[in-house]
Amino acid sequence: MTPDLMTIREMCAAFDVTPRTLRFYESKELIFPVRQGTRRLFTRRDRARLTLILRGKRFGFSLEDLRQLLDLYDRDGSQEPQLRRTYEIASERLAQMERQRAELDVAISDLKEQLAWGAEVLASFRQPAAE
Repeated sequence: MTPDLMTIREMCAAFDVTPRTLRFYESKELIFPVRQGTRRLFTRRDRARLTLILRGKRFGFSLEDLRQLLDLYDRDGSQEPQLRRTYEIASERLAQMERQRAELDVAISDLKEQLAWGAEVLASFRQPAAE
């Protein structure tokens, strides 16, 4: 295999993904491996795209967001439109994550209060009744 091409097995090992994941991204037209018969061979471009896809998924970007960002890059090779749109999506996602964290903080606090109340009630069951 040339250094520019990787098999599906090599891609799985390099990116810690399954063959099913790679086939899924291919079916969603996010990566475009070269076909040699039934073999899929992945180019440097595919590897770069997969790196961006996995990073975007970790940040909670939708597959449609990722497709749009990758398509922007493919149009003219310029990074400016892609970076601008990535910045917009990332800013929106960060705001959403911060809202979720605030909601979780409230839920955690409420649950801790309920657990403390529950512990007190359970402890009262163990104490002998006053005579």
